[in-house]
Amino acid sequence: MMSSDFVRYAPEIESIDPDIDELLAQVIAWWENKTRESPKTEGTGRAVRPAHAKSYGFVRADVEFLDDVPAAYAQGIYSKPGRHDALIRFSSANGHLGADALLGGALGFAIKIFDVEGTSLLEDEPDAHTFDLVLKNNPIFLANTAKHYLFIQEIVDNAPSYLARGKAGFRELLTAFLTGNGTLEQSEWAWEELFAFVRLAQTPATNPLLTPYWTMGAVRHGDYVAKVRVAPAAESAAQAIHRELDLASGSDVFRPVLVDELKAHAFDFDLQVQLSTDLNAMPVNDLTVEWPEKVSPFVTVGRVRVPRQDISGPGNLEQGDALAFNQWRVTAEHRPLGEIMKVRRIYSTSAWVRRTLNRQPQTEPTSAASVLPTKVHAGT
Repeated sequence: MMSSDFVRYAPEIESIDPDIDELLAQVIAWWENKTRESPKTEGTGRAVRPAHAKSYGFVRADVEFLDDVPAAYAQGIYSKPGRHDALIRFSSANGHLGADALLGGALGFAIKIFDVEGTSLLEDEPDAHTFDLVLKNNPIFLANTAKHYLFIQEIVDNAPSYLARGKAGFRELLTAFLTGNGTLEQSEWAWEELFAFVRLAQTPATNPLLTPYWTMGAVRHGDYVAKVRVAPAAESAAQAIHRELDLASGSDVFRPVLVDELKAHAFDFDLQVQLSTDLNAMPVNDLTVEWPEKVSPFVTVGRVRVPRQDISGPGNLEQGDALAFNQWRVTAEHRPLGEIMKVRRIYSTSAWVRRTLNRQPQTEPTSAASVLPTKVHAGT
């Protein structure tokens, strides 16, 4: 495609509720309360992330931004070829702890890239020179507006109590979701978001190294508008050990799989960008819509390399627990777009509360080695 085919970034493409500040205050209060109560509600005595509560492993990696990338894709940090140290957190996407069978197949892949030039959009750490990508193994999100996010987060968080009541509880959950707990006019019922929720709830259990991960929301891509994903490199996927997972086989399934795979071999992901060509087919403000690849394919702009390493010890999870990942820990050229991405900026508040309660450092790490000093295995 020619660069003239791509949607040009402009602030006007975002649609933000005029009451966003009030709505954000309510979202922040909910997240902060959930974090403060988590030592008791999750039963660990420690504060737990309100989202991605269960970690499956923290992994050393490096990211290479490639040369000879088409100009429209070689924007911002992707315009400067080179390799960067990185850390990856593999996790459940669920907001609770528990057996993997109860948490489901929705997974998170958050990567922190070091030594990135530019000023961070997080005001309290403008010169940290870290860059985060916070991804999930589904291309869509379950809320489109801050107003809907407020009731959706509460319903989803209480899903276990609904489901404990069997078929009747499941119907209650769907009804509450659709109607906003009875607060929405019928013309405002959350049909698209309900369909997205049902789709997300059916995410199959997959080896964490054998699934793509998406930003879900749109981001600025220099002059353009994009979504970003990482996808398993074909040559790495071919050597994976665990092809099928049975979450009923034990309380912990994903972490042992990740441990086994990384002890056996290195693993690569393609870092890819999809540019919007049509705001109707590829909207910024509707996260329940998957951008069609037949309209605009993903183009590889980098490679995420995960060397062989042993993450089996309990110290791995302890060393990575203080890390915080945020969609807004990026430079201005990659600013998250749309109302829901603005809502997700509040993750920094829950991270501050969690690390305060756990007496963990609040500062960004300066290198992967400062978090995970364990040596990686040589070779592939």
